[in-house]
Amino acid sequence: MRKIILVISLLFVFNVQSKSQGWNRQVSSTTNFLYCIDFLNAQTGWACGQNATILKTTNGGTNWLSQQSGATGFLYTIFFIDANTGWSAGQNGAIRKTTNSGINWSMQTSSFTQFIYSLFFTDANTGYFAGSQGIIFKTTTGGANWIPQQSTLSNTLSCIYFPSSSTSLTGYISGGSATTGTVLKTVNGGDNWVQLSGTGSNWLFGIYFTDMLKGWAGGINGALLYTSDGGNNWTSQSSGTVNRIVSLNFANANTGWAVGYAGTIIKTTNAGVNWSSQLSNTSENLWFVDFINSNSGWAAGWTGTIMHTTNGGVTSIKQVSTEIPFEYNLFQNYPNPFNPVTKIKFDITRDARRETQDVKLVIYDAVGREVATLVNERLAPGSYEVMFNGEGFSNGVYFYKLEMFNFNLIRKMILIK
Repeated sequence: MRKIILVISLLFVFNVQSKSQGWNRQVSSTTNFLYCIDFLNAQTGWACGQNATILKTTNGGTNWLSQQSGATGFLYTIFFIDANTGWSAGQNGAIRKTTNSGINWSMQTSSFTQFIYSLFFTDANTGYFAGSQGIIFKTTTGGANWIPQQSTLSNTLSCIYFPSSSTSLTGYISGGSATTGTVLKTVNGGDNWVQLSGTGSNWLFGIYFTDMLKGWAGGINGALLYTSDGGNNWTSQSSGTVNRIVSLNFANANTGWAVGYAGTIIKTTNAGVNWSSQLSNTSENLWFVDFINSNSGWAAGWTGTIMHTTNGGVTSIKQVSTEIPFEYNLFQNYPNPFNPVTKIKFDITRDARRETQDVKLVIYDAVGREVATLVNERLAPGSYEVMFNGEGFSNGVYFYKLEMFNFNLIRKMILIK
């Protein structure tokens, strides 16, 4: 009896990296705010942030190792053109470059000494950065020399993006102020930047184009703007949130994600006609999102937060019956033992004090460490079913716990491979 009590009590103590479906937190080994993340493939990526932090992973984020940037203050942006060559930039005009995958970072300089918020390279030589006071700089020498470009704005410029093309001459920059949303466009590699109209009154932070014409910009108050004609016209899309949207990324012309404050992650599969909220498993402010395909993506944010998904962020919960059960219940998973997939069913009865319930279903290993959150949302009375995929988990005993306002229950399951 004492052993059983000990195991159950441990379930409330430990909290480590989660995995499996949906979004799960990776262990970044830092509490510094992270502002940008960049992945080349499913294994290799970098993140940067507060206190000149640069992190690198070579195993998809299972481990993140610190790199010495030689800078101070905040690094807001990081960009790799290939496995060896990358740049990071930030506070006080700091620019760092590596040609050996981040083993060493060397200092680059420009005449700008304020905040660089975003940089983007179209090839190993040609790149741009943008930041405070409406500044835009360009290099054609891989950053050995940075030349200021024409800009008549004083608004902060937050994100720069060049859609892939044969010439890489067309690019966009988002930004703004407390009362203005700003988008700039160039069609000649930055020789001229034109301010686009119709971009609203919400400061725009993130911008992303899937081709030369179709793009989105997101900002404060949950603002989402869409253009299908290269920015000549913009229409508002409903994001379903009032939280600030900071970054967007698309895996293809229809499937994309946006992230922002308070753990906001939203997804579209129809080019933004509809955006749906995803369970992020964090309440931290998220500042950047990067996907390498329609399944694998990462989001970075405050207090060292790195979230990862391998299934596009989907949590596969479904309501199997709207008939109101007589009582709350958590059923034994089936099959059990399982390899590697099993179903977990639970019932929610009616509560006179509330129409919906805050429901959480969490998986723990045998020593009490949280390894996956399957459900964390408000649900109406009914019967529900959720799949748990144990691929990537070790053989052994696991516990699953259902939590609601006035109901808690733990059951045991066994994974055998």
